[in-house]
Amino acid sequence: MSHYLLEISYTPEAWAAQLEDPKDRTEVIRPVLESVGARFECLYYAFGDRDIVGIIEAPDNVSVAAISLAFSAGGALKSCRTTPLMTVQEGMDAMRRGFRAYGVYKPPSQAAGAPAGGREKVRSN
Repeated sequence: MSHYLLEISYTPEAWAAQLEDPKDRTEVIRPVLESVGARFECLYYAFGDRDIVGIIEAPDNVSVAAISLAFSAGGALKSCRTTPLMTVQEGMDAMRRGFRAYGVYKPPSQAAGAPAGGREKVRSN
């Protein structure tokens, strides 16, 4: 299963409703995650641009997109952002693969015989 950073911002109306009737949001959101085979790893209230920040574990990107769409469609959020996360080992593997691909990749400036850096050399006399 993959991990994702979940960042949520509520509308002022959603905050007003929560102040009138506070609820543990993990208990409200958990069934939504479970409906696509996902689960919470952790969830926190936050200050600043995001009101809720959490790490979720989900089977795939489509499942996380479904969660984000469900939350957004409810109308209580200003924003809902999900970011795929990699373990350190996955990041190391990506760097190794990136190094191999870097040796094969030719930037547009170097394609079709163009000089490196995309600029012609200037001759000095």
